[in-house]
Parts: sequence; structure tokens; C-alpha cells
Amino acid sequence: MTTTEQPASLISTLPGHYYTDPAVFALEQSHVFEDMWFCAVRSGDLAKPGSFKKVQVGRESVLVVRGRDGQLRAFLNICRHRGAQICTEESGATNRAFRCPYHAWTYDLEGKLIAAPNLTKMPDIDRIEYGLVTVALREWLGYAWVCLAKEPPSFEHDVMGDVVERLGSVEAIEHYDLDSLSVGRRVTYDVQANWKLIIENFMECYHCATIHPELTEVLPEFADGYAAQFFVGHGAEFGDDVKGFTVDGGEGFDRLPGVDEDHDRRYYAITVKPTVFINLVPDHVIFHRMFPVSADRTIVECDWLYTHDVVESGRDVSRSVELFHRVNEQDFAACERTQPAMSSRAYANGGVLVPSEHHIGAFHEWLTQRLSR
Repeated sequence: MTTTEQPASLISTLPGHYYTDPAVFALEQSHVFEDMWFCAVRSGDLAKPGSFKKVQVGRESVLVVRGRDGQLRAFLNICRHRGAQICTEESGATNRAFRCPYHAWTYDLEGKLIAAPNLTKMPDIDRIEYGLVTVALREWLGYAWVCLAKEPPSFEHDVMGDVVERLGSVEAIEHYDLDSLSVGRRVTYDVQANWKLIIENFMECYHCATIHPELTEVLPEFADGYAAQFFVGHGAEFGDDVKGFTVDGGEGFDRLPGVDEDHDRRYYAITVKPTVFINLVPDHVIFHRMFPVSADRTIVECDWLYTHDVVESGRDVSRSVELFHRVNEQDFAACERTQPAMSSRAYANGGVLVPSEHHIGAFHEWLTQRLSR
């Protein structure tokens, strides 16, 4: 077989096995999901003391719980006695404590061991030392982010840094005041595709004219194939006749209080590695969290966030939800069409990126460097 030199306009993608090999996925679990800040849960979902959520982070089950002091904490969902999972429910609420269903070791909401059969006959047991294993937790943008690493990396550098790299400053996203917004709609998607295919798709708009007719009507510049993420601080402008970020381009809601005229009628997209997408529009925010399950399956949870008044008053959010719900379904269908080809001999050495996709190459470099540690 003869080979030709690759044109300068094209750069190579990752080889196909990066999207199919369980060994690669295992490395990603240990070097990416378990070593980095992972966006676990919307803080407002755990509003009352005792409310909890079980989250899979890499290979670990993590329990995020609201303490009686109002603070969110995270623990490994593992009993210190014989390793049974403390909570088998996905979410719920407890009055005062978590009780292991195996041998009844019991822990308070701060993780301290408070009871166990015959515990009083074992006075040498340190109840804090044998409490639940603590996981680092930070709250930002209204979400709880957890990190399993013994020495968590800088949140400011890794998480906030991705926002700064895209928008130019942290203040640019804080104007949207995500902490104060309420979930108007949540949709969970079970995508039969590798998590990296979903990220790569979100980062580029070369496909937009082909599969996103509704989106390109609202954001005409996307039809040219250049994603907003390609340029630092750039927001895609709404079309001249578009009144709001809705499925039909009709009126949305009033601008979020902190959004100024310079950011009105513009859409900003941000990728926060490894598993978060944030979409900013004047009247709401769309926040995606990915939960990679295997090399060929990813759960994506998407929140549509609005002002408290919009949600509490029962305003109809369906037209703004429908626009990006269609985008999600179109994107995920494309990823699912792509996943089987990742194991083809035609893709053994990978594919190529055109100039409007070259920034995806930086994501590939970042990933391979992490996996080679």
C-alpha cells in the first residue's frame, strides 16, 4: 500500500482504540475522573439536612450529603467494617445517620462512626478514624464538585481555569449567577458512545449545518462551521429576526439580572474538563454533566436553569428547553452512529480534523499526557 503525506490542513485524531479499549477506559477512570474535580450534583437538589445523592466517580461510589449544619460533604460510600455499600438508593433523605445494611455500623451526617453492635466493648476504636472516608468537595456555580485524589489539584487552575481560557475571566460567568438559578427542567440521556466522542462533538460546529437546522436558524454563524469555543470571549450572535433562544426563535424570558447589553443576544459555550459543558444565553443557562459508564456508554444529565421567579411561577419553559433538547438528541445520535466505527480497521489510526476542528487536537494532547503519567 502506498502512503501519501497528510495535507497541512488536516491533523490526526486519536486512534480508534482510544474509544473502545476497556484498558484505555480504565486509565481514564484512574488518571482523569478520579484525579480531577468531577461535577457531581446540583447543590440545590440536596437542600435539607440529611438529603443525599449517590454518584459514581470513576470506579468509586461517592455519597454527597447535606449535614445538619447545612454544609455539603462527600464520602466514599463504603462501610469501614467489611466494605459493604452504605447506601444502595440513588438518592433520598435520612434523619440523622447512615446505617450499613450488613452489620449495622452507623455513621452520622459528618461521617463519624456513632454506633455498631458491641461498640462499647471496644473502647480502643477511634470513632473518627474509623468514620467514613472523606472526599474533597467544592461548591461553585450551584454545583458540588468532588475530587478523589489524595492531594486534589487546584480548583482555581483546573476548573475555573477552563472558564477563563474560554471567556477571558471568571467574572464573565459569574454575571450569570448560576448559584441563584433554579432547575426548570432536567433530562437524562443514556448515550451508547464513548465520552470523548461527546466532548469532541460539543467542541466543534463543523457538523452544525448538517444536523442542527433549528440551532443554525437561531445562530446563523454556526452554519459556517466555526464553533463559539474556537475564539476566546466570543459569543455567537442571534439572527436578526430571532427574539429568543427558543426552538422557533420566539420570545424567551427577561434577561438574567447580571447579563449586560454586551452579552445580550449571544450564546457562549464552555467545556470544563473532564465532563462538563456550560451553555450561556441571556435568559437561562444549560448545564451538562457526563457520567462515563464504560468505553461505549455515557450518561448525560442536562439541566435547564432559569431565575427562581420563572420556575416558581410555573412559566412555560418548553420552547427554550425544546431547542437544546433537539440539539442534544441530534448530537447524541451522531455520536452513537460514530461509536461502532471506532473499532473498524478503517479507523485504526484515527481520522482527521479540519481547520475549524483543530482546537480538538489540544484536547487530545491534554488527554494523552494525562494517561501517560
